[in-house]
Amino acid sequence: MNSSTTVRTARRRTLRVAAAALTAAAALALTACSGSDAAGAKPASHSDTAKAAVESSGAGSSAGLTGSDAQASAGAKAGAKADTKAHVTGKQSGSAHAANGGRAASPVRTQRLADGISKAEIYQLGDQHYRAKIVARGSVLATMETKGHDDGLDANDMFVTLTLDGQVHSWMGGGHQGPGTFQLAGGWTAKVTKVGELRYRAQIIGHDGVAATLETNQHDVGLDANGVSIVLSSGGVISAHE
Repeated sequence: MNSSTTVRTARRRTLRVAAAALTAAAALALTACSGSDAAGAKPASHSDTAKAAVESSGAGSSAGLTGSDAQASAGAKAGAKADTKAHVTGKQSGSAHAANGGRAASPVRTQRLADGISKAEIYQLGDQHYRAKIVARGSVLATMETKGHDDGLDANDMFVTLTLDGQVHSWMGGGHQGPGTFQLAGGWTAKVTKVGELRYRAQIIGHDGVAATLETNQHDVGLDANGVSIVLSSGGVISAHE
């Protein structure tokens, strides 16, 4: 190998080394550049990522819990309202049952009436609240009820009164057809006037003047006047018995 060949070989080796050096330098520059860009961008660290994840998860959980709490609260309120409503409804139903199906389910007593055929079935519905069914041969002929006052009935010239304390009195006849002024049992005087269709008014007058007033409104009325039972019918007939 002559000297010129040796020089060319050495020159090629030098070029290869230089090229390799340039390639390595370029790679290092790219790496450095990438590292610099990454550093400039300040990528999220593991702690930042975890923090963001926790915050994101926390926000989602908070919203989820809020929605869940709202639904639970709404459900609880709805349930409570339904329970309250059911309780109220049950209480009302119970009261109605007690009034109509409890104490009123069977009469407190049964009493034979003056005609010898009919009887009165007396039911207690409440304090000073009574109902009397007039029954004959298994059929209810009439119903009387006290609602803050006595009640009365003219049943084909048999007169019946039902008082606030549940007492029933009955008698036959003794009626006076109004209008007019009539002397009644027990020293009472009745002044009967007509005030409308099937409407009559009777002033019950004693020694001290008018003691009570009876007025029909398409149904009979009755009164216990110091032990004297008085009935005024919707047809204007008045009768009393002691």
